Parts: sequence; C-alpha cells; structure tokens
Amino acid sequence: MDFGHIIEEKIKQSIDRGDFDHLPGKGKPLPKDELAYVPDDLRNSYRVLKNANMLPEEMQIKKDIVHLEDLLVRCDDPEQQSDFQHQLSEKRIRFNLLMEKRKMQQTGAFRQYQGSIHRKFGF
Repeated sequence: MDFGHIIEEKIKQSIDRGDFDHLPGKGKPLPKDELAYVPDDLRNSYRVLKNANMLPEEMQIKKDIVHLEDLLVRCDDPEQQSDFQHQLSEKRIRFNLLMEKRKMQQTGAFRQYQGSIHRKFGF
C-alpha cells in the first residue's frame, strides 16, 4: 500500500489550515545533522538509538573508558586503582576488538566523524 499519496494530502491540508505558520524556528536554517558523517547504512540505526536515549555499544564503551580514566585519576587507594586499571584495560580491549570487527577505522566517514567523537568525549 502506498502511503505517500495520503501523507502528501495530509501535509497539504495542514498547510491550508495554517498549522505550520507559527512553528518555532520558522524561516531559520535547519540545524546541522550530527550524524552527517556516519556511514549511510548506520545513520538511521544511530538516529533511532539516539532518539531512544541509547548509545551504540562502541560509544557506551568509550563513555565507560572516560569515566574509568577519571576515577583512576581521582582515586587514592592503590587496591582500587588496580581494579580501575584492570577494568580500563578490559574496556580498551573490547573497544579495539569492536572497531576491528566493524572495520570502521578504515572508512572515510569514520575518519571524518572521529574528530567529533573525540571532542564530545574529551579525548
């Protein structure tokens, strides 16, 4: 079933009623897409995850790495430091395995997006 025609008709009806006349940001450019440099085959999946307040596994691991590094710097207990260091090593290994498996570091899109990732997580 083709919903395109129905959707177009609903949009035209809304325009005729003036439903779009007083929207916030009217007449201003659209914001830049944060996921513009994510490969096309991953972009929609990432957008769904983002809208559901979920991170892709590699981003969650990166976030965990940053958190563990912060804990390690602030920790005074040598035993706890050792535990944090062990967890940090495991997270880094897991991240590297994921990246190797997905071969993301070989794509041009990843290299372009990598700077944004590092800035967002403070690397």
